[in-house]
Amino acid sequence: MLVIPFEPDIICIKKNSFGEAITDNPTKEFFIMKEMISEDLYENMEYFHEKLQVTKNFDMIYRMLSVGGRDACLYFIEGYIKDDIMEKLLEFFHSLTPEDLPQTSHELTHSYIPYVEVDMVQEKEQIITNILSGVVCLLIDGYDKCFAIDCRSYPMRSVEEPDKDKTLRGSKDGFVETVVFNTALIRRRIRSPQLTMEMLSAGESSRSNIVLCYMQGRADEALVQKLRERIESLQVDALPMSQESLAEAIYKRKWFNPFPKFKYTQRPDTTSASLLEGKIAILVDNAPTAILLPVTIFDIMEDADDFYFPPLTGSYLRFSRFVIAFLSLLLTPVWLLFMQNPQWIPPWLDFIKVADTVYVPILLQLLILEFAIDGLKLAAVNTPQTLSTPLSVIAGIVVGEFAVKSGWFNSETMLYMAFVAIANYTQSNFELGYALKFMRILLLVLVGIFGGWGLAAGILICVLCIACNRTVSGTSYLYPLIPFDGRQLARRLFKKRTA
Repeated sequence: MLVIPFEPDIICIKKNSFGEAITDNPTKEFFIMKEMISEDLYENMEYFHEKLQVTKNFDMIYRMLSVGGRDACLYFIEGYIKDDIMEKLLEFFHSLTPEDLPQTSHELTHSYIPYVEVDMVQEKEQIITNILSGVVCLLIDGYDKCFAIDCRSYPMRSVEEPDKDKTLRGSKDGFVETVVFNTALIRRRIRSPQLTMEMLSAGESSRSNIVLCYMQGRADEALVQKLRERIESLQVDALPMSQESLAEAIYKRKWFNPFPKFKYTQRPDTTSASLLEGKIAILVDNAPTAILLPVTIFDIMEDADDFYFPPLTGSYLRFSRFVIAFLSLLLTPVWLLFMQNPQWIPPWLDFIKVADTVYVPILLQLLILEFAIDGLKLAAVNTPQTLSTPLSVIAGIVVGEFAVKSGWFNSETMLYMAFVAIANYTQSNFELGYALKFMRILLLVLVGIFGGWGLAAGILICVLCIACNRTVSGTSYLYPLIPFDGRQLARRLFKKRTA
């Protein structure tokens, strides 16, 4: 970039943190001019050879050729291009005569190349970005314009149902790591001109492609503009963790509130349905997941199976998920409170008492098992598929049977924690499951220290964490419960007919 110091006859542009142009106090700012390519091919090649380190990078390819009697050079990255298309393009270039090309660069347009996706680029930085993104760039001597030919083909896996978001019915396709294919999966379901997909980028080094998807007329335009400005004004070097890095960058939430503000999904049908409801989806290249916002806790607890079954079955599945989430939060803390105060147990619940001798305090048993369950999860994730069965057998025998016989754990403690571990998998949202886990650990600690008052305080803290949480757009996290909207609340709790 060429930076020219301020002069009185030059209008300077100052930008705020959101990239908006402002004009206050211009004397302290600088006018920035974007550097363009020249008409000299070899001067341009010298620049791009140095910037792209062509001699060091084995996959950075340049190809000299003749186009209409003029020297030309192709820049591209090996592994991105389609060989059959490039072969036809090279045949076309060699067949051109001097009469086929215009005399001046001002007459040069993308129509001179018989290919669908061709752009004319003059900025050097933009040309470098195109080349590093896999676009073939053609420079011709005597012209100060570059042909950017998008004939790239990214390596990708097949479009198949994601392991995390499986459904009993419905479509069996899922997002992949290539953002263009993900947008096509959404376009296939929403054939409306109101569906808008804006291409943005972020990251000084990564220059990651980010797509902002929304329905015009349904999405909150103020929120769309706010997200657009935040993405464009991001001052980050890269997005190493794709959508999670972007989510943390565009919304810096308080770390002590674990309840999620975003909903992540790998299903294009869920994303399409959310867009039709007025939500916004953010797709990041190299991430097979869409970020949906703004979302409430009722949106996060929804699952695709709720909509693929008749109203009665879908309502039952949704109601069961709410009840199980409530039980997974309170079951072990309430049981611990009863064990500390056996006189509070009614006669018809005497069977919940621990029958064997307690060698390790029950609170410590529950906390150890909370961490042990996560340890087993991590072990299962990092275990090769061929060894997953032996791992399950070892975990079932050693942790399940020998841990009880050795006196470390009581069978009742193992039973209730087994229910909690299974109940966590009823939540399709991974972040919400861990938010409930953190609240449950807090309840256990408070009950273990303060007894009944600790349980009351823990429940109050949990309610405040949910009630005081706000969506990305600033609305209530508990809508339609707070503020109350009976019609929408009934729609969130019970599935209705779609037609």
